[in-house]
Amino acid sequence: MRAYVFPGQGAQFSGMGKELYEQSPIAKEYFEKANEILGFRITDLMFEGTAEDLKQTKVTQPAVFLHSVISAIVLGDEFKPEMVAGHSLGEFSALVSAKAMSFEDGLRLVSARALAMQKACEVEPSTMAAVLGLSDEAVEEVCDSIKDLVVVPANYNCPGQLVISGSIEGIDKACELLKEKGAKRALKLPVGGAFHSPLMQPASEELQAAIKTTTFSSPICPVYQNVNAYPQTDPVAIKENLIAQLTAPVRWTQTVKNMVTDGATEFFELGPGDVLKGLVKKISPEVAVG
Repeated sequence: MRAYVFPGQGAQFSGMGKELYEQSPIAKEYFEKANEILGFRITDLMFEGTAEDLKQTKVTQPAVFLHSVISAIVLGDEFKPEMVAGHSLGEFSALVSAKAMSFEDGLRLVSARALAMQKACEVEPSTMAAVLGLSDEAVEEVCDSIKDLVVVPANYNCPGQLVISGSIEGIDKACELLKEKGAKRALKLPVGGAFHSPLMQPASEELQAAIKTTTFSSPICPVYQNVNAYPQTDPVAIKENLIAQLTAPVRWTQTVKNMVTDGATEFFELGPGDVLKGLVKKISPEVAVG
């Protein structure tokens, strides 16, 4: 079975989508539509912007979403997913590609999500850190042991790679304890805030209002959602899971395992970069990645 996966924030690079724009009239049409919806020429930033330009959450998220979704649109009839999933922001790309919502609504939600997250980051300085070389359980234990500060598991990326999220103090303390526990690395990431943690609650509330007024349909195939790693086709449940996503961890390891258990034999990544291909290989070495 054919599974498509869509990357999240962090996959962006200068020049992303330029080839699509120049070589495909359909892609050009959708990129121009996006410029109109957003009210600024995001294509200029995607094609010519610096790494610094692209690092702003309000630019990054729509940029990665556009590259991913337009890549699926350009495939036309070749795009025949039997299941889809997206990592964090990538879940929106997965939902639009699987026709659970329109391109326009998806872009508006991603833009609203980015602005809400940016705002939440400004309210309280916070960050994330990648932890390598420890079991998920060991990382969870350390996070649980820090009672007075916010620090939680945020991205279960693959065995031996977990990202934690929280207040700057909480992350510093956790990194110290994790190194003592034998982590190969516990390294702070260059991100603007504590995504997928309780500190995103204000953003979650803001996004909830936007999601509730957006029309969702049944997707053309199951969408495996971040919050519980299970396949979903019911529009009401999809909305609820999407609202919960901002403050809950991304269960990517479990998602890929569940997709393989349910019959996925080939994984294709659509969007900038190929980070997810690498994670899929680490989680389930037996599957093909394209």
